[in-house]
Amino acid sequence: MQRWIIHIDMDAFFAAVEQRDNPSLRGRPVVVGGLGSRGVVATASYEARRCGIHSAMPMREAKRLCPQAFFLPGNFRKYREVSAAVARILADFSPLVEFLSLDEAFLDVSGMELLKRTPAEIARQIKERIRNELGLTASAGVAPNKFLAKLASDFEKPDGLVVVRPGEEASFLRDMPIGHLWGVGEVSAGVLRRLGIMTIGQLAAYGEEVLERHLGSAARELVRLARGEDDRPVVAEHRPKSIGRELTLEEDLSDRSAVREYLLALAEKVGYRLRREGLWARTVTVKLRFASFRTITRSLTLPEAICCDEDIFAAADKMWKKVAMPEGIRLVGISVSNLQTAGGQISLFGSENLRREAVAKAVDRLKEKYGEGIVFRGRVP
Repeated sequence: MQRWIIHIDMDAFFAAVEQRDNPSLRGRPVVVGGLGSRGVVATASYEARRCGIHSAMPMREAKRLCPQAFFLPGNFRKYREVSAAVARILADFSPLVEFLSLDEAFLDVSGMELLKRTPAEIARQIKERIRNELGLTASAGVAPNKFLAKLASDFEKPDGLVVVRPGEEASFLRDMPIGHLWGVGEVSAGVLRRLGIMTIGQLAAYGEEVLERHLGSAARELVRLARGEDDRPVVAEHRPKSIGRELTLEEDLSDRSAVREYLLALAEKVGYRLRREGLWARTVTVKLRFASFRTITRSLTLPEAICCDEDIFAAADKMWKKVAMPEGIRLVGISVSNLQTAGGQISLFGSENLRREAVAKAVDRLKEKYGEGIVFRGRVP
């Protein structure tokens, strides 16, 4: 049976949702992201992209390039709701759906052509339903594997549909810049260019042994991708390996107590997400970036799994107390890992812990109904 994968990528998702919900923004440049002096662009509408704005650009640079744009902080609760609606549509076409983020997903539709015509027709039907039911556009890539499908979905944005058929892999990839390959960052791209490799086609034809001397064990996988080979399955139920939040501060912080306040706020956000996923964690990691951009992480693995905000903060605070502060802090982050479901080996079931978990879940229900900002701690414990 021929394997067929579809990659669905919502077009300028956050900005498109804002334009859909506010007709006065349609056809005008819209930028969603952090509005502070150190904020970055999360998504830019296609009108804004024509001004040179792109994701991850500093917001101050975006404002310089396009001062007439509408700059919005974003409503991520709304975006999650729209993403869930997209997920319901995709589930009607395949039981194997793997979301990479709120705005993109893979579907394995192998064999579905017997029921729903060709894979290209399935992709068209998905796009039509997203347009008709949600008032948004999506681009689709259809190919024999995930790597090619993801590349194809980006080929004719917005509202595109590109199909790569078996046997067309080499011609599709041949002239693409090497930067389009998964796993090729700035460092490895520089190494490849020094070897005279500028395109994916050139990489596919290069000797693996020579590449391994320059790129190590990663060379073999890069050559496989360059040849259009990718056997990774679509994973329908993907449990996150870690959950985290970080915050770039408006001004560098030199007050240790102020840093603790931010750690507490982040611990609450991470705990909320952890409980929403039905997970517990054993490892807590604190990330700190100083004014000089020096970045450090500190991790603590606990003897028992936790899910309450207080426990996450206590672990983070224990690590923070041991960190020297020779300069100001510009970024603070907390993440949890070593995750497990509530059915795992969790021994924190004393009456006090049960009480705190019950309180946390009650607060979670308020946040679900009224937004995350409805309840927060007034001070650091």
